[in-house]
Amino acid sequence: MFVHALLIDDRKCIGCMRCLKTCPTEAIRISEGSAYIQEHRCIDCGKCHEVCPTKAIYIKQDDFEMVHEFPHSVALIPSVFLGQFPEEIRVSRIYSALEDLGFRHVFEVESAANIYAEAKEKYARENPDIRPLISSFCPAIVRLIQIKYPSLVENITPIKAPLDISAIYCLQELQNRGIPREEIGLFYVTPCAAKIAAVKAPIGEKRSLIDGVINMDSLFNRTYRRIKEQGKNYIPKQNRTINLSSDAILSTLTNGERRICLAKKSYSIDGIQNVMDFLDKLENDEVEDVEFLELRACDQSCAGALLSYENRFLCGARMYARARKAAERERNGEVPREREMDKMKDYLIANSRVEAPQPRSMFVLDKDRKKAFEKMNQINKLKERLPQIDCGLCGAPTCESFAGDVVINRIGMSRCIFYQRHLERNNDITRQECIAAMNAVWGGDRMKE
Repeated sequence: MFVHALLIDDRKCIGCMRCLKTCPTEAIRISEGSAYIQEHRCIDCGKCHEVCPTKAIYIKQDDFEMVHEFPHSVALIPSVFLGQFPEEIRVSRIYSALEDLGFRHVFEVESAANIYAEAKEKYARENPDIRPLISSFCPAIVRLIQIKYPSLVENITPIKAPLDISAIYCLQELQNRGIPREEIGLFYVTPCAAKIAAVKAPIGEKRSLIDGVINMDSLFNRTYRRIKEQGKNYIPKQNRTINLSSDAILSTLTNGERRICLAKKSYSIDGIQNVMDFLDKLENDEVEDVEFLELRACDQSCAGALLSYENRFLCGARMYARARKAAERERNGEVPREREMDKMKDYLIANSRVEAPQPRSMFVLDKDRKKAFEKMNQINKLKERLPQIDCGLCGAPTCESFAGDVVINRIGMSRCIFYQRHLERNNDITRQECIAAMNAVWGGDRMKE
């Protein structure tokens, strides 16, 4: 079962339909004057959250105080978290502030970027007939394919994301030092809602190693405030090597995976609508000879994620500046931090596989295939009787989605205001019944107003 991080506060929702019109999987409906999410359709991409004018759609997170429950709490941070801060704030200052906030250890999840890439290459060699391979990095894209493009599910690489590989490494490393598991708390600082959902209900495995999830914008505010409290002349307690390679730093941005991908022909596509347009072509066999696809739901990939405090272009620019400095250090012989993981490389690659994702239809008409075909025919016939203007007054985003809801007995035809007029002309419905139908969508109070 999918677990979702996006929630709607009915007290704030005004039923404006912006979310309903924006959702790429048509997961949102209006009832009693408020929006609600059909969970079997939602992929936690967060497009609804972006357009909500009243902030009624919000992203849940775990209580930050959980960090203090573990003697060895680990902050698993993405590189885009460091990209939120002005360039004059050194990485060591950010690490130090995180430690002041209660984290005993800080680890960038992109440290596992190269091992993730090697695990994918190994899978590609073992499965030469599966092409193109689709990255499993973005959980919103994995869910999108599961529910909207089920014929492409087998193309998703069944490999843990760098976050999960980093979690395995950190846990093993600390346990090798004699620290018991119950004293170790792994906390992921997430830039998006989809990764919260992926931690709470991972695809292809029973549970995640992650103990808690902290929203990136929330932790940025805490961290930046602590840095200001420390003052400009503050000297970090420890001065250790914490630098990644340039490829690792950029791996979460668009083209990041392609930089370390051996595929001869590959594409990087960001933005959920761009991805859907491409997948439509791929599913219709309009794209050929592609070996690998890096697909990301957000514009500019993780730099443009929902929980990013900073503008995505400024964040990306800072990450590229950091990557250039890292490349210069590499040329001078410095060994990047991710090389620490090489000692466990074989172990990590061996434990990077998950069960293959399975299709999850967002629109199950009936378990009986014959009845499902009959209902599909009913939907097509019903569509012909509807105005096809997708006005949304029925509470569904399109006439087609409305027809589907009617056929599976979720709502009645009288919710279509155009069909109401037809029924009225034939004296098949009363004025009070029309009002009741509209009240069911928009609420009695709004109709009175």
